[in-house]
Amino acid sequence: MSLTWQDTREIGAALYDQFPDTDPKTVRFTDMHQWICDLEDFDDSPQGSNEKILEAILLVWLDEFE
Repeated sequence: MSLTWQDTREIGAALYDQFPDTDPKTVRFTDMHQWICDLEDFDDSPQGSNEKILEAILLVWLDEFE
C-alpha cells in the first residue's frame, strides 16, 4: 500500500514504528517532513504537505508514543 499526505493516521503509525524511541515533541517539522518522504511506502509529492497535515501526523505519532 502506498501512502499519501492524506493518510495521516498510517503515516503517524509508520513514524512511530520507524523511530520508537524518539519523542515526537522534540522533532522539527522540517525533519519530520523529510522522514515521511523517506518512508518506504510513501508515494506522494514532497510539496503536497502543509502545516495542518504535519500537525495531524504529529498528533497520531504522539498518541502512539504515549
